[in-house]
Amino acid sequence: MAPLCPLLLALALVAIPGVRGACPAAADLKNPDGTRTCAKVYDKSDPYYENCCQGAELSIGPDTDLPFLPYDWRNVISSLVVAPRCELTVWSRRGKGGKTRKFKSGTYPRLEEYRRGIFGHWSNAIASIYCRCPPVPVPVRTSASTAQNPAPPPPDLQFAQTPESLTQTVNP
Repeated sequence: MAPLCPLLLALALVAIPGVRGACPAAADLKNPDGTRTCAKVYDKSDPYYENCCQGAELSIGPDTDLPFLPYDWRNVISSLVVAPRCELTVWSRRGKGGKTRKFKSGTYPRLEEYRRGIFGHWSNAIASIYCRCPPVPVPVRTSASTAQNPAPPPPDLQFAQTPESLTQTVNP
C-alpha cells in the first residue's frame, strides 16, 4: 500500500490542472476584433471535463441584458466562462423569473455541479441572462513637467468672491 500512495498523489496532482478541460481561461475571453467579452456560454457538457465547453457558443458582451434568450439558446446552456471583473446573473424562467444565481469570474465547465434548489441543477435550465462588467479604468498619464508645474485652472473655474457675496451668504 505504501508504494501505491505516491503514485496516487502524483496522478491527482496531474489531474488538477485538467479540471478546466477544453474551456478557455476567463482571462482569454475577447472577441476576434479585440473588444471585451463578458461571458461565453456553450451548449455541450460532458462527464469528462476535457469534452466540456464545446459545441455551439454564444458570446455575451458587457452590460448585456437578455430577459428572453433566443429560442435555440433557451434551456440548453450547460457550460459557461465569465471574464475577469464580470458577473453573470442567470434565471431559470423567461423574463427574469424563477430561481436565480450569480456566477463570478471563472470557468464553469459542468453546470450539473451547481445546484438549483433541492432537486435541480443549472445545466439546461437557463432562460434569462444579465452580464455586468464594470468599465475598465483608463490610466491618466502626466508628464514630469506637468506634475511639477500644474497649469492654473481656466478663468471660469476660479472662484472669486466679493465682499457683497460674502455678506449675502453669512446674513440671509
